[in-house]
Amino acid sequence: MNLQNTHYLHEFSLLLTLASINNLPYEKVGKNEPVCIADEVPFEIPESWEWVRLGNIFQHNTGKALNASNRTGSLLPYITTSNLYWDRFELGNLREMYFSENEIEKCTATKGDLLVCEGGDIGRAAIWMFDEDIRIQNHIHKLRSYAEVCTEFFYYLFYLYKHAGWIGGKGIGIQGLSANALHALLFPLPPLSEQKRIVSKIKESEPLMEKYADVEKHLDKLNTEFPDQLRKSILQMAVQGKLVPQDPADESASVLLERICTEKQRLVREGKIKKDKHESVIFRRDNSHYEKRGFEEVCIDDEIPFELPNRWCWCRFSTICYKLTDGSHNPPPKRANGFRVISARNIKNGRILFTDEDRLCDQNGFNKENPRTQISKGDVILGIIGGSIGNTAIYGYDEPVIAQRSIAIFGSLINNKYMKLLLDSPLFQQQFNSKSNGTAQGGIYLGELANMLVPLPPVNEQNRILASISSLENKIVTM
Repeated sequence: MNLQNTHYLHEFSLLLTLASINNLPYEKVGKNEPVCIADEVPFEIPESWEWVRLGNIFQHNTGKALNASNRTGSLLPYITTSNLYWDRFELGNLREMYFSENEIEKCTATKGDLLVCEGGDIGRAAIWMFDEDIRIQNHIHKLRSYAEVCTEFFYYLFYLYKHAGWIGGKGIGIQGLSANALHALLFPLPPLSEQKRIVSKIKESEPLMEKYADVEKHLDKLNTEFPDQLRKSILQMAVQGKLVPQDPADESASVLLERICTEKQRLVREGKIKKDKHESVIFRRDNSHYEKRGFEEVCIDDEIPFELPNRWCWCRFSTICYKLTDGSHNPPPKRANGFRVISARNIKNGRILFTDEDRLCDQNGFNKENPRTQISKGDVILGIIGGSIGNTAIYGYDEPVIAQRSIAIFGSLINNKYMKLLLDSPLFQQQFNSKSNGTAQGGIYLGELANMLVPLPPVNEQNRILASISSLENKIVTM
């Protein structure tokens, strides 16, 4: 045992290293036989150091418990765990209670005392460095050394033990910090001069550690946000025609629009949809973009957000949908069983999920509302009210349902997965967010949706874009 440290030890409790038994640490209390404490020792220490119980280095006690009925003695301010933080105190809201003369002596912290939380954030510590004394409440331990030590060294040990989980943590740690638990804490004890050198080095390094902590927080923020930012960038590249190469052999999107027009005419003849008397047709002339609605022709260059590759076209959502409607503004009465009435709350992670809390309606209610929405498997769903604005899903069930007004239903005449991709892209999400401002009152009108400009690629390129995004998503998930 290193004799230069023995003046710290109190009440003859010694921690001995018995070199003859594999250098394992043993503890000898009084005249009892030494006991191996290797399971308690959290790490190796240099030969010139010793393991000690904290109670053999510091006299310690907690403060006074609050007693509103006791009004004898002196009315004095005191601190609680809510005033004690790591290496600092918040003293702007001190309370007062009565202390007797004996209580004042026991419960007063003076300059240089180490104060440790017994409750609250267990083990949180700070050194009282003010010239004025202060009283402590019963959930704070006051530690005052028996002999000269560098108290700051032990403050840093509490910080280490707390953040390593050895106080209030798992494994070798303790869950509470009673007086007995505090007394039994096993701390390393270097020579006094080395304690001071260690503290000096820590203080010298603290500005660098704070800078590193700021950088680490920034990196953590970037790592957290990066996958979503990357997804947004990929979607934006996709809708601008920059994600996959164009193929000159692809059929132009204008041909796709002609087929869509033919299909809509068929649906009109069959009475399934109404004829749009102001159908939009967008075309280029003299390096400008024009739109024709009925007999009116207007230059729309100011609306075009970016240039598209060859074989792509601009169009409106109203052009590529045979159905664009919202749910019921006056949903039928609730019933214990029947047909589901879905809403924006059913949109979860890009899918429609049914829950036990879904509103149900009877056959009459369904028959009244279904002609409005006629939701079918494959329809694209969009949240259009308040905080749900911009959430999307593809309806994937055969089960007949109706909807509330918090969602819009797109009956798409293009690949429904590409339609969802469009709605998920920053091009449209930014427009949706500008309508909501995160409020319950914000919303998107169907007319606004129908009139939004859509960058439409050839069918084959739509498929290549979807395949590329699926592949990239798999890589993002494993990042």
